[in-house]
Amino acid sequence: MKFIITLLLSIASINLCVQAQSTDPKPPNILLIMADDLGIETLGSYGGTTYPTPNLDALAESGMRFNHCHSNPKCSPSRVNLMTGRYGFRTGQDWGVLPKDEITFGTVLRDAGYATALAGKWQMNLLGENPRYPIQQGFEKYIAWAWHEGPRYWDPLIWENGKLRENAPHETYGPDIYKQFLIDFMANEKDKGPFFAYYPMCLTHFPKKGGPYIEPLGPNGKYQTYAEMMAHTDRIVGELINALDELGIRENTLLLFTGDNGTPDVVVSERNGESIRGGKGLHTDIGTHVPLIASWPGTTPQGNTNDSLIDFSDFMTTFAEMGNAKLPQDRSLDGTSFLPQLKGEKGSPREWIYTEYQGLAWIRNHRWKYYSDDRFFDMKMNPKEDEGLNMKVTSTQAQEARAWLKKEMKKLLSAK
Repeated sequence: MKFIITLLLSIASINLCVQAQSTDPKPPNILLIMADDLGIETLGSYGGTTYPTPNLDALAESGMRFNHCHSNPKCSPSRVNLMTGRYGFRTGQDWGVLPKDEITFGTVLRDAGYATALAGKWQMNLLGENPRYPIQQGFEKYIAWAWHEGPRYWDPLIWENGKLRENAPHETYGPDIYKQFLIDFMANEKDKGPFFAYYPMCLTHFPKKGGPYIEPLGPNGKYQTYAEMMAHTDRIVGELINALDELGIRENTLLLFTGDNGTPDVVVSERNGESIRGGKGLHTDIGTHVPLIASWPGTTPQGNTNDSLIDFSDFMTTFAEMGNAKLPQDRSLDGTSFLPQLKGEKGSPREWIYTEYQGLAWIRNHRWKYYSDDRFFDMKMNPKEDEGLNMKVTSTQAQEARAWLKKEMKKLLSAK
């Protein structure tokens, strides 16, 4: 009798475990949208007043706005850093090149059971030379403007799943084609399992007006202004949000919006009552400080802001933790997961962030910023970096901060 009771208790315990496992929620879907050439001063949720951005502002109100996300000063190194979770001194800085031996977040999530797709600006190789390269880098389906092969906006030259695409007569605006591809992908995958949709937008980069090709004018016979491209960006983000709602998957989808670098210097925007000229290509905040909005209804605290330091190496690590994915073990990774912060928890925030471009690098925390050429700034007192601190007359606190950041940079760069 005692044996039978023990057996029944064991069976009951096994059933409870199976039941618990069967009710565990699947990992969340991920939709990552990265605008091109869009700095922090352009969005209403960050104090911008020049461009109406109602959909992006509503997205921030529905979730969390990060105050201290930094990219590289230019698009190509930002994208490699974002996709690999590795700083440029590890991956190389060749323009428009994702080295073949690098492992992207597409591959990491695909191998963890995610359906993966990419739409928009690829810029990691010339697709005319290898049209399967996005697939080889983990994106099972893709549609992409291949960069320097043809126009991205009106009557675009784009590749789809390894083949040059023939656009239908009514498909004249590239960003709408990329958007619809992702909506169709999400609709197809919504009942199958988690998906990862990566949307590196072509907007808001100005059209090419010279070089190997000239982009055609828009429907009104003119190139789009920056304001018009901002309006299109906001509209497309709104349509993607609506698609998630209509598909019934909004609550199980993390939507992230960011930019790849600062706004072009020909663009002047108003933020908090101040006129700000774009700083694309600069190492100062105006060149690297980008928005990061996260919305995951029921998980991210609604309407919150977060002061954690974030750089582009952190996305891959965060996605891997979210998706129960295995990170590469044969290489150094630089990211720190901000998944706890997305859930409203403290997590383990970074002590510093790092970026580099064209032989110049910096490392910083919230207040202090140290450059590889030995310049040092108090970002609280001098956010525009007008003049570096004179270390002969500065405070002990500043001296100690400089010594610490210099040591951390040296330690980082020696750990290749």
